[in-house]
Amino acid sequence: MGSQSKTVIVAGGTGALGRSVATAFLADGARVVVTYRNKSEFDEFARTAGANLTGAELDATDDSAAKRFADEIARHGSIDALIVTIGGYAGGKNLWETDKAAFDLMMNLNLRAAWAMSRAVAPIMIRQNRGTMVNVASRAGYGRAAGAALYAASKAGALALWDSLAEEMKPYNVNVNSIVPSIMDTPANRRAMPKADFAQWPKTEDIAKVVLFLCSEEARVIHGAAIPVYGRT
Repeated sequence: MGSQSKTVIVAGGTGALGRSVATAFLADGARVVVTYRNKSEFDEFARTAGANLTGAELDATDDSAAKRFADEIARHGSIDALIVTIGGYAGGKNLWETDKAAFDLMMNLNLRAAWAMSRAVAPIMIRQNRGTMVNVASRAGYGRAAGAALYAASKAGALALWDSLAEEMKPYNVNVNSIVPSIMDTPANRRAMPKADFAQWPKTEDIAKVVLFLCSEEARVIHGAAIPVYGRT
């Protein structure tokens, strides 16, 4: 789709979906910078990814650190796309059985990281007068997620955050969209639901193709959208 010469940030780029997204952009010719918390995961990815992949160890929930990271990249060129694939799930309990630690974890992973990363990158893209931003939300964000109230609330917040950001970015040549998965075929989900029919779950590689498209010139008319990628789940 023509990502040659583009610089793409994939926040959380060594996770299951993040790695698939990074791989898709690398195959399309982009320079990709992934953020990670686990260096061994990055090193394993880098061994096969090629020279266009670089990484930075970053707590993406730290807004000051996120800004320093983004500014450093911008000093060496443009930031053409930001994809936030950071997220996590904690569930299985009724709301009154949850605690503050679970609340903080869900809000940090699923909402605060998206806020910190977009806050860091948006001013750079405004100065450039171009760019794309994609966040990974969740079908749970639409509600009715019994046993996963904190996860659902954090993802609902992420949808609202990105929707408002899209409105704010309308004056600029920057596209802002969400993708909305349900269950993805990841090692963690297979471990959590070993009796499920994995064949029905969308592959992370296929979801990555949607992200790649949303960051392409062909998708310039798509702005402020939340694209479902449920597959047949």
